[in-house]
Amino acid sequence: MPTLANPPELLNIRDFIRYGMSQFQAHDLFFGHGTDNALDEATSLVLHSLKMPHDLPGHFMDARLTADEKQVIIELFSQRIEQRLPAAYLTHEAWFCGLRFYVDERVLVPRSPIAELIEKQFTPWVESEQVSRILDLCTGSGCIAIACAYAFEQAEVDAVDISKDALDVAQINIEQHELTNIVNPVESDLFNNLPAQQQYQLIVSNPPYVDQAELDAMPKEFHREPRLGLAAGDDGLDIAHRILAEAADYLSDDGVLIVEVGASEDALVNAYPDAPFTWLDFERGGSGVFLLTKHQLLDMNK
Repeated sequence: MPTLANPPELLNIRDFIRYGMSQFQAHDLFFGHGTDNALDEATSLVLHSLKMPHDLPGHFMDARLTADEKQVIIELFSQRIEQRLPAAYLTHEAWFCGLRFYVDERVLVPRSPIAELIEKQFTPWVESEQVSRILDLCTGSGCIAIACAYAFEQAEVDAVDISKDALDVAQINIEQHELTNIVNPVESDLFNNLPAQQQYQLIVSNPPYVDQAELDAMPKEFHREPRLGLAAGDDGLDIAHRILAEAADYLSDDGVLIVEVGASEDALVNAYPDAPFTWLDFERGGSGVFLLTKHQLLDMNK
Protein backbone atom coordinates (compact mmCIF):
# COMPACT_ATOMS: atom_id res chain seq x y z
CA MET A 1 0.00 0.00 0.00
CA PRO A 2 1.24 3.54 -0.74
CA THR A 3 2.43 5.65 2.17
CA LEU A 4 -0.08 8.38 1.33
CA ALA A 5 -3.83 8.19 1.48
CA ASN A 6 -5.99 9.05 -1.51
CA PRO A 7 -8.41 11.55 0.05
CA PRO A 8 -11.80 11.58 -1.70
CA GLU A 9 -11.82 15.38 -1.46
CA LEU A 10 -9.09 15.57 -4.12
CA LEU A 11 -10.80 15.95 -7.47
CA ASN A 12 -8.74 17.79 -10.05
CA ILE A 13 -5.17 18.41 -11.20
CA ARG A 14 -4.87 21.49 -9.02
CA ASP A 15 -5.92 19.53 -5.93
CA PHE A 16 -3.28 16.85 -6.46
CA ILE A 17 -0.49 19.32 -7.10
CA ARG A 18 -1.37 21.15 -3.89
CA TYR A 19 -1.59 17.87 -1.97
CA GLY A 20 1.77 16.66 -3.29
CA MET A 21 3.41 19.95 -2.43
CA SER A 22 2.11 19.78 1.14
CA GLN A 23 3.17 16.17 1.61
CA PHE A 24 6.66 16.75 0.20
CA GLN A 25 7.20 19.64 2.57
CA ALA A 26 5.80 17.67 5.51
CA HIS A 27 8.22 14.80 4.81
CA ASP A 28 11.21 17.15 4.46
CA LEU A 29 12.25 16.06 0.98
CA PHE A 30 15.30 17.55 -0.73
CA PHE A 31 14.95 19.18 -4.15
CA GLY A 32 17.91 19.65 -6.44
CA HIS A 33 17.57 17.23 -9.34
CA GLY A 34 15.74 19.31 -11.90
CA THR A 35 13.51 21.25 -9.53
CA ASP A 36 14.31 23.24 -6.40
CA ASN A 37 10.97 23.35 -4.59
CA ALA A 38 8.01 21.17 -3.62
CA LEU A 39 5.53 22.90 -5.93
CA ASP A 40 7.54 22.30 -9.10
CA GLU A 41 8.30 18.73 -8.04
CA ALA A 42 4.63 17.91 -7.44
CA THR A 43 3.64 19.58 -10.70
CA SER A 44 6.23 17.58 -12.61
CA LEU A 45 5.03 14.25 -11.22
CA VAL A 46 1.34 14.98 -11.69
CA LEU A 47 1.68 16.15 -15.29
CA HIS A 48 3.99 13.26 -16.15
CA SER A 49 1.54 10.72 -14.77
CA LEU A 50 -1.23 12.26 -16.88
CA LYS A 51 0.99 12.41 -19.99
CA MET A 52 0.43 16.14 -20.18
CA PRO A 53 2.96 18.81 -21.21
CA HIS A 54 4.80 21.00 -18.69
CA ASP A 55 3.33 24.12 -20.31
CA LEU A 56 -0.23 22.94 -19.75
CA PRO A 57 -2.71 25.86 -20.14
CA GLY A 58 -4.04 27.01 -16.77
CA HIS A 59 -7.67 26.16 -17.43
CA PHE A 60 -6.79 22.44 -17.49
CA MET A 61 -5.87 22.62 -13.80
CA ASP A 62 -9.55 22.21 -12.93
CA ALA A 63 -9.93 19.05 -15.00
CA ARG A 64 -11.22 16.19 -12.85
CA LEU A 65 -9.30 12.94 -12.68
CA THR A 66 -10.41 9.33 -12.91
CA ALA A 67 -9.93 6.91 -10.04
CA ASP A 68 -7.09 5.17 -11.89
CA GLU A 69 -5.33 8.48 -12.59
CA LYS A 70 -5.58 9.47 -8.95
CA GLN A 71 -4.10 6.15 -7.83
CA VAL A 72 -1.11 6.47 -10.19
CA ILE A 73 -0.35 9.94 -8.80
CA ILE A 74 -0.60 8.78 -5.19
CA GLU A 75 1.75 5.88 -5.91
CA LEU A 76 4.29 8.24 -7.52
CA PHE A 77 4.10 10.62 -4.56
CA SER A 78 4.55 7.68 -2.18
CA GLN A 79 7.62 6.42 -4.03
CA ARG A 80 9.13 9.90 -3.93
CA ILE A 81 8.63 10.02 -0.15
CA GLU A 82 9.41 6.41 0.82
CA GLN A 83 12.45 5.85 -1.37
CA ARG A 84 13.75 9.43 -1.61
CA LEU A 85 14.06 8.90 -5.35
CA PRO A 86 14.65 12.09 -7.32
CA ALA A 87 11.61 12.80 -9.47
CA ALA A 88 13.68 12.33 -12.65
CA TYR A 89 14.16 8.66 -11.75
CA LEU A 90 10.41 8.24 -11.39
CA THR A 91 9.58 9.95 -14.68
CA HIS A 92 12.75 8.78 -16.49
CA GLU A 93 12.96 12.27 -17.88
CA ALA A 94 15.36 15.19 -17.39
CA TRP A 95 15.95 18.39 -19.29
CA PHE A 96 19.32 19.92 -20.19
CA CYS A 97 19.95 22.78 -22.65
CA GLY A 98 16.26 22.66 -23.49
CA LEU A 99 16.60 19.03 -24.59
CA ARG A 100 14.84 16.01 -23.13
CA PHE A 101 16.93 13.09 -21.87
CA TYR A 102 16.14 9.63 -20.61
CA VAL A 103 17.63 8.98 -17.15
CA ASP A 104 17.56 6.22 -14.58
CA GLU A 105 19.60 5.22 -11.53
CA ARG A 106 22.59 4.23 -13.68
CA VAL A 107 23.46 7.92 -14.22
CA LEU A 108 23.40 11.23 -12.39
CA VAL A 109 20.44 13.50 -13.02
CA PRO A 110 21.67 16.27 -15.40
CA ARG A 111 22.07 19.64 -13.65
CA SER A 112 25.43 21.12 -14.64
CA PRO A 113 25.78 24.90 -15.19
CA ILE A 114 27.90 23.95 -18.20
CA ALA A 115 24.57 23.96 -20.07
CA GLU A 116 24.72 27.74 -20.14
CA LEU A 117 28.16 27.65 -21.76
CA ILE A 118 27.01 25.18 -24.41
CA GLU A 119 24.03 27.36 -25.30
CA LYS A 120 26.49 30.21 -25.99
CA GLN A 121 28.89 27.91 -27.91
CA PHE A 122 31.50 28.64 -25.22
CA THR A 123 31.85 32.21 -26.48
CA PRO A 124 34.30 33.98 -26.29
CA TRP A 125 36.65 31.12 -25.47
CA VAL A 126 36.03 29.07 -28.59
CA GLU A 127 35.73 29.93 -32.29
CA SER A 128 32.70 27.79 -33.04
CA GLU A 129 33.41 27.39 -36.76
CA GLN A 130 36.87 26.01 -35.94
CA VAL A 131 35.55 23.19 -33.74
CA SER A 132 35.53 19.83 -35.51
CA ARG A 133 36.05 17.43 -32.60
CA ILE A 134 34.79 17.60 -29.01
CA LEU A 135 35.48 15.31 -26.06
CA ASP A 136 33.01 14.92 -23.18
CA LEU A 137 34.78 13.18 -20.31
CA CYS A 138 32.58 11.38 -17.74
CA THR A 139 29.56 11.70 -20.01
CA GLY A 140 26.99 9.86 -17.84
CA SER A 141 23.64 10.23 -19.61
CA GLY A 142 25.37 11.84 -22.57
CA CYS A 143 23.63 15.16 -22.02
CA ILE A 144 26.73 17.36 -22.43
CA ALA A 145 27.95 15.45 -25.48
CA ILE A 146 24.54 15.55 -27.16
CA ALA A 147 23.96 19.23 -26.35
CA CYS A 148 27.41 20.00 -27.80
CA ALA A 149 26.47 18.12 -30.97
CA TYR A 150 23.47 20.42 -31.37
CA ALA A 151 25.53 23.54 -30.63
CA PHE A 152 28.38 22.59 -33.00
CA GLU A 153 26.63 20.98 -35.94
CA GLN A 154 29.85 20.46 -37.85
CA ALA A 155 31.63 18.67 -35.00
CA GLU A 156 32.00 15.04 -34.04
CA VAL A 157 31.72 14.29 -30.31
CA ASP A 158 33.32 11.51 -28.28
CA ALA A 159 31.36 10.68 -25.13
CA VAL A 160 33.62 8.90 -22.62
CA ASP A 161 32.70 7.11 -19.43
CA ILE A 162 34.25 4.37 -17.32
CA SER A 163 30.79 2.94 -16.59
CA LYS A 164 29.26 0.61 -19.16
CA ASP A 165 25.90 1.11 -17.43
CA ALA A 166 26.15 4.87 -17.95
CA LEU A 167 27.11 4.40 -21.60
CA ASP A 168 24.05 2.20 -22.10
CA VAL A 169 21.92 5.14 -20.97
CA ALA A 170 23.93 7.53 -23.14
CA GLN A 171 23.29 5.24 -26.12
CA ILE A 172 19.54 5.46 -25.51
CA ASN A 173 19.78 9.24 -25.65
CA ILE A 174 22.06 9.27 -28.67
CA GLU A 175 19.53 7.16 -30.56
CA GLN A 176 16.55 9.20 -29.39
CA HIS A 177 18.24 12.37 -30.65
CA GLU A 178 19.23 10.64 -33.91
CA LEU A 179 22.92 11.40 -33.43
CA THR A 180 24.35 7.90 -33.89
CA ASN A 181 26.80 9.08 -36.56
CA ILE A 182 27.81 12.20 -34.62
CA VAL A 183 28.18 11.23 -30.94
CA ASN A 184 30.44 8.26 -30.23
CA PRO A 185 30.15 6.54 -26.82
CA VAL A 186 33.54 5.28 -25.63
CA GLU A 187 34.14 3.07 -22.60
CA SER A 188 37.33 4.42 -21.09
CA ASP A 189 38.90 5.41 -17.80
CA LEU A 190 39.31 9.07 -18.80
CA PHE A 191 41.84 9.18 -21.67
CA ASN A 192 43.08 5.58 -21.39
CA ASN A 193 41.23 4.10 -24.38
CA LEU A 194 41.47 7.12 -26.67
CA PRO A 195 43.91 7.10 -29.59
CA ALA A 196 47.12 8.87 -28.58
CA GLN A 197 47.07 11.02 -31.70
CA GLN A 198 43.47 12.22 -31.27
CA GLN A 199 43.20 16.01 -30.94
CA TYR A 200 40.19 18.00 -29.73
CA GLN A 201 39.49 21.70 -29.97
CA LEU A 202 37.28 21.39 -26.90
CA ILE A 203 37.40 19.02 -23.93
CA VAL A 204 34.49 19.37 -21.50
CA SER A 205 34.10 17.44 -18.27
CA ASN A 206 31.70 17.25 -15.37
CA PRO A 207 33.61 14.54 -13.48
CA PRO A 208 33.08 13.18 -9.97
CA TYR A 209 34.22 15.93 -7.58
CA VAL A 210 32.49 15.37 -4.24
CA ASP A 211 34.83 15.05 -1.26
CA GLN A 212 34.22 12.48 1.47
CA ALA A 213 32.87 14.92 4.06
CA GLU A 214 30.37 16.40 1.62
CA LEU A 215 29.33 12.97 0.41
CA ASP A 216 28.64 11.81 3.97
CA ALA A 217 26.51 14.91 4.62
CA MET A 218 24.45 14.76 1.42
CA PRO A 219 20.66 14.33 1.59
CA LYS A 220 19.29 10.85 0.91
CA GLU A 221 18.26 11.79 -2.64
CA PHE A 222 21.91 12.07 -3.68
CA HIS A 223 22.62 8.60 -2.33
CA ARG A 224 20.15 7.21 -4.87
CA GLU A 225 22.54 8.36 -7.60
CA PRO A 226 25.53 6.21 -8.60
CA ARG A 227 28.38 6.81 -6.18
CA LEU A 228 30.82 6.38 -9.07
CA GLY A 229 29.51 9.64 -10.53
CA LEU A 230 29.98 11.63 -7.33
CA ALA A 231 32.84 10.44 -5.11
CA ALA A 232 36.36 11.70 -5.83
CA GLY A 233 38.41 10.97 -2.74
CA ASP A 234 39.02 12.82 0.50
CA ASP A 235 39.44 16.22 -1.16
CA GLY A 236 37.21 15.69 -4.22
CA LEU A 237 40.12 16.04 -6.64
CA ASP A 238 41.07 12.47 -7.56
CA ILE A 239 39.71 12.81 -11.10
CA ALA A 240 40.60 16.48 -11.57
CA HIS A 241 44.28 15.76 -10.90
CA ARG A 242 44.34 13.15 -13.67
CA ILE A 243 42.53 15.38 -16.16
CA LEU A 244 44.94 18.24 -15.54
CA ALA A 245 47.94 15.93 -15.99
CA GLU A 246 46.78 14.38 -19.28
CA ALA A 247 44.44 16.77 -21.09
CA ALA A 248 47.12 18.77 -22.93
CA ASP A 249 48.13 15.68 -24.90
CA TYR A 250 44.65 15.52 -26.42
CA LEU A 251 44.07 19.22 -27.12
CA SER A 252 44.80 20.92 -30.42
CA ASP A 253 47.13 23.91 -30.25
CA ASP A 254 44.17 26.28 -29.93
CA GLY A 255 42.19 23.88 -27.73
CA VAL A 256 40.61 24.58 -24.34
CA LEU A 257 39.71 22.44 -21.36
CA ILE A 258 36.58 23.18 -19.32
CA VAL A 259 35.98 21.25 -16.11
CA GLU A 260 33.40 21.47 -13.34
CA VAL A 261 34.69 20.86 -9.82
CA GLY A 262 31.81 22.42 -7.87
CA ALA A 263 32.40 22.81 -4.16
CA SER A 264 35.94 21.45 -4.56
CA GLU A 265 37.00 24.73 -6.17
CA ASP A 266 38.87 25.94 -3.07
CA ALA A 267 40.68 22.62 -2.71
CA LEU A 268 41.77 22.81 -6.35
CA VAL A 269 43.08 26.36 -6.00
CA ASN A 270 45.01 25.34 -2.90
CA ALA A 271 46.45 22.34 -4.71
CA TYR A 272 47.58 24.47 -7.68
CA PRO A 273 48.26 27.94 -6.22
CA ASP A 274 50.12 29.15 -9.33
CA ALA A 275 47.72 27.76 -11.92
CA PRO A 276 46.08 30.38 -14.18
CA PHE A 277 42.54 29.05 -13.78
CA THR A 278 39.79 31.11 -15.40
CA TRP A 279 36.71 30.63 -13.24
CA LEU A 280 33.59 31.07 -15.32
CA ASP A 281 30.48 33.05 -14.34
CA PHE A 282 26.89 32.00 -14.89
CA GLU A 283 23.79 34.14 -15.27
CA ARG A 284 21.48 31.37 -14.05
CA GLY A 285 23.57 30.35 -11.05
CA GLY A 286 26.34 27.86 -10.56
CA SER A 287 30.05 28.00 -9.88
CA GLY A 288 33.19 25.88 -9.69
CA VAL A 289 33.81 25.60 -13.45
CA PHE A 290 37.28 26.47 -14.74
CA LEU A 291 38.89 26.93 -18.12
CA LEU A 292 42.50 26.36 -19.17
CA THR A 293 44.12 26.51 -22.61
CA LYS A 294 46.47 23.86 -23.90
CA HIS A 295 49.43 26.19 -23.47
CA GLN A 296 48.49 26.92 -19.87
CA LEU A 297 48.26 23.19 -19.17
CA LEU A 298 51.67 22.60 -20.71
CA ASP A 299 53.17 25.34 -18.54
CA MET A 300 51.55 23.84 -15.43
CA ASN A 301 52.96 20.40 -16.17
CA LYS A 302 56.56 21.45 -16.86
